[in-house]
Amino acid sequence: MVRAAVLPSVGAPLEITEISLPDPGPGQVRVKLAAAGVCHSDLSLSNGTMRVPVPAVLGHEGAGTVLAVGEGVTHVAPGDGVVLNWAPSCGLCHACVTGEVWLCADALTGAGRVHAVTKDGTELHPGLNVAAFAEETVVAANCVLPVPDGVPLTDAALLGCAVLTGYGAVHNAARVREGESVVVFGVGGVGLATLQSARIAGAGPVIAVDVSPEKEELARRAGATDYVVASDTTAREVRGLTDKRGADVAIECVGRAATIRTAWDSTRRGGRTVVVGIGGKDQQVTFNALELFHWGRTLSGCVYGNSDPARDLPLLAAHIRAGRFDLSALVTDRIALEDIPAAFGAMREGKGGRALVTF
Repeated sequence: MVRAAVLPSVGAPLEITEISLPDPGPGQVRVKLAAAGVCHSDLSLSNGTMRVPVPAVLGHEGAGTVLAVGEGVTHVAPGDGVVLNWAPSCGLCHACVTGEVWLCADALTGAGRVHAVTKDGTELHPGLNVAAFAEETVVAANCVLPVPDGVPLTDAALLGCAVLTGYGAVHNAARVREGESVVVFGVGGVGLATLQSARIAGAGPVIAVDVSPEKEELARRAGATDYVVASDTTAREVRGLTDKRGADVAIECVGRAATIRTAWDSTRRGGRTVVVGIGGKDQQVTFNALELFHWGRTLSGCVYGNSDPARDLPLLAAHIRAGRFDLSALVTDRIALEDIPAAFGAMREGKGGRALVTF
C-alpha cells in the first residue's frame, strides 16, 4: 500500500489515502516518486473544467526512480531516474506521423484504465495517465523518459509539464526571435517558465502581467524587464512599453476569456497571440470581423508547449546545465502530499509560483 491523493468525484475535496498498486505488467514501469508539481491543470481536473474518469489519482508533473519494469521494457531499468510524460505519443495517428506529437489522438487513452484500488476495493483511474500525486505509481513505458544528465531528480519533476509548456510556448508555438518584445500573462509555474524561456530566446522587452503585485520580484528574477499589475488599462500599458505598437508576441497562461482578449489587444499589428492557459467552455472570447482583418494578428492555441519531449528535453537540459534556466526559481513552496488541497486554494487565489510535493 502507498499513500496517494485521490479525487473521489468531480468537485469533491481530495482525499489522502492508501492505495494498492499492481506489479508492472508487460510494457509498464513502476516508479517511486521523488517529487510532483501541483499544476493548474490538476485543479481543472478536480473542478470538472477538464474531464477524466473518476475516482482518480491526480498529478501529472513528476519525476522519480524506477523500481521495476515489466516484460519488453528496455529503455529504462530499476534504479534509473525518470521524468513522467503525461501525454505520450502513439506514433501511429495522423498527428504523430505528421510530426505534431503534442496533438496525438491517443495520448490520453491510458487515463481510462484501472490504475489501482483503495482498501475497500474501489477502482481508481490515473488522472492524466501517470497519477503522480502518490508515493509510487505504475505507468506505461512510453510515459517515462530518462532524466537528463546534470538535472537534479527532484527539480526534474517540473520538466514534465510547466517547463516543457513554457519553453515550447516561446520556442515552438510563438517562435520568438531575438529582439522581439514579449508579454506574458500569468506568473504561475508555467508563466515563470515562459519568462525564463523568453529571456533565453533573447527577447526584449519581456513584460510580465499578473493580478498580484506580490509576484513582481518572482517575475523579474525569471527574466521580466517590466511588470504590469492587471487592470482595465493593461493593453495600453503594454503598448506604452513597446513604442506604442504593442508586443510582438503575447503569451496567455491563465485561460480566462478576459485575459485572452487583453493579450490579443496587447499584441501589435501583425503580431502573434498564443493561448497556453486552459479555460472552461463558458469562457467565450469575441472578435469582430473588421478587427481580424485590420490587425492582421495571429491567434493560436498551444498544447503542452507544442513540444516533443524526446526532442525538447535534451535542449532544456543543456540550458539547465549552462545555468541559463533555473528550475528551482519556479518553486515557491515545497510541500507534503497532504498539503495539496491548500496548494489548490493558493492557486485559486492567484498566489505563488509552483508548489512542489516532495516525497
